[in-house]
Amino acid sequence: MPTEGGVAAARKPSIWQAFSQPSAWTMCLLGFSSGLPFLLVSYTLSFWLKQNGIVLKDITMIASAGMTYAFKFGWAPLLDHWRLPLFTRLGQRRGWLLLAQLGVLVGLLVMAMLTPRQLVLFVAATLFVAFMGATQDIAIDAYRIEIAPPSAQGALVATYSLGYRLGLLVSGALALILSDHIGWAPIYVLMAVTMAIPVITTLNMREPEVLRLSPSSWREAMREGVIDPFTDFFRRYHWAIALLTLMFILLFKIPEQAIIGGVMGPFYRDMGFSNTEIGAVTKIYGIWIGIAGAFAGGVAVARWGAWRSLGVCIVLGAISNLLYLLLIAHKGHLTMLTLAISGQNFFEGMLGPPTVAFLSLLVNRQHTATQYALLSSLVNLPGKVLGFFAGGIVAASGYGGYFVITVCSVLPAMLLFAGLWRRFDPIASRAE
Repeated sequence: MPTEGGVAAARKPSIWQAFSQPSAWTMCLLGFSSGLPFLLVSYTLSFWLKQNGIVLKDITMIASAGMTYAFKFGWAPLLDHWRLPLFTRLGQRRGWLLLAQLGVLVGLLVMAMLTPRQLVLFVAATLFVAFMGATQDIAIDAYRIEIAPPSAQGALVATYSLGYRLGLLVSGALALILSDHIGWAPIYVLMAVTMAIPVITTLNMREPEVLRLSPSSWREAMREGVIDPFTDFFRRYHWAIALLTLMFILLFKIPEQAIIGGVMGPFYRDMGFSNTEIGAVTKIYGIWIGIAGAFAGGVAVARWGAWRSLGVCIVLGAISNLLYLLLIAHKGHLTMLTLAISGQNFFEGMLGPPTVAFLSLLVNRQHTATQYALLSSLVNLPGKVLGFFAGGIVAASGYGGYFVITVCSVLPAMLLFAGLWRRFDPIASRAE
């Protein structure tokens, strides 16, 4: 890895070259495609459910459909080793990506047609959208790693983050503001229509030039697609370090993930804010604060390396959850809402680039989709589990107790971070 880092550094393009390359802005549009469905099966969905009189405990469970993203490693090997019969002309990555995007589009239309009044079928459609959205993320992450050398990955991550947050802006802020004027079903139809933009992008972008050999037998396919991606990680890092690393990955994003799910929509409403106020502050204003944080995180990675930046951003992101206590003490106060969103979104955005940079360092390019899907799934899983039970925790301890719990949950991760310092700080610094 140090040798590769040295080569990357020697051939590193200028900032202008990195950001002006066509693949960087392709990633921006793919980021939009990735961000759009995420809130529509979690945060934004919780408002629709609450408006239909569904209780908080059920809302947080239904709006945890986004937990599907945390299990995407289960079918990621298919995207590495199986070409879709009807999409062979597009290639491995574009074929899967187009299928997933069309799935999201159709699923959103079905949700709009059913509405929560047909709750069982509606939940099934929600899970389908989440599944297709997670599949789309697998394909996009693999495409990003394969489309450009390591020296250009920083620009791809930055433009992807910009597009992703624009997708959140549309599916979060725009959807919430529109909900004060039109019904939720037409809003979800509109969201489905916007998926046409990334579909057109996928049809026109280039397929990565990666040579993939077809396995000679079913047993060989199982070994290459399922067994090797997992055993490779342990071979390269050895069992002790590999297990500690996986444990760290499982734990460090719990504070962030625990406040993304269905609990926050009802929380804002219970604090006395209208949908328009919530959309304007948390999604329109908050999105741009998050983008500023993402660029600050990118600068931190360039200056101090992925590992050191990651540690600082984890702590700052966790502590920022305490800002929500201000809203409990000042219900309906827009200034306090703005202050809380400013801090939390900035540090959440700042955590993104170090996280992606660190996970990308761990991936073997022979198993791009599978290994990155596994690592990124582990990052999000525990926090989403906590979010699933958020309604019950809030009922027992109140909103304030829940936010304090999310902050305290970062302590085990930081102990592991200190223990792994000697292993990863030199590697991350040389790679940067």
